Amino acid sequence: MGTAALGCPASARRARHSGKVELRSTDSRGRLSPHFQGFELREKKILNREGLKQRIAHWRADGEKITLANGCFDLLHVGHVRYLHAAKQLGGRLVVAINSDESVRTLKGQGRPLMAAEERAEILAALSDVDAVVVFPEADVRALVREIHPDIHAKGTDYTADSVPERDTVIECGGRVEIVGDPKDHSATDIIRNRLESRRS
Repeated sequence: MGTAALGCPASARRARHSGKVELRSTDSRGRLSPHFQGFELREKKILNREGLKQRIAHWRADGEKITLANGCFDLLHVGHVRYLHAAKQLGGRLVVAINSDESVRTLKGQGRPLMAAEERAEILAALSDVDAVVVFPEADVRALVREIHPDIHAKGTDYTADSVPERDTVIECGGRVEIVGDPKDHSATDIIRNRLESRRS
């Protein structure tokens, strides 16, 4: 995914040449801007399905385990951060799969997502616990589980081990399901609803 697709840090310098605006990631001495360094690091974490499979193959060749977490992550909140941190603590590399915009709309209704998939992916990639981010268009991650065979599929506490939709697929692929994170006291839907109600009152 290129820079144009993800957007660029506001701090990136712009230089005009022949009437065109050029994004410049270096200072006057040719040193890479710290802001741009962070952007490039985040961009390297955001992969398509084929790129993710190749990255996982490299990790596994180095003896690393793979943990998969997934969700819409529309309006990132503390519950998301705690869930992902707990998933990372299970060990190995943490892959976060996020629903595409159309998938979120199907699950959450019109007016969602609040942020496009590219923006949600970049925010998640900025978290130190996250090793890779991929966008999926399906309603759940069964297909992705079959592609990458995670050692662990980490789900939040709004599920039980038996209610996880992908549970049987994870087990078929040699993995296990773990329920992690704090109690489900945080919800993007509730936050949005409460903000709207407070504006109306």
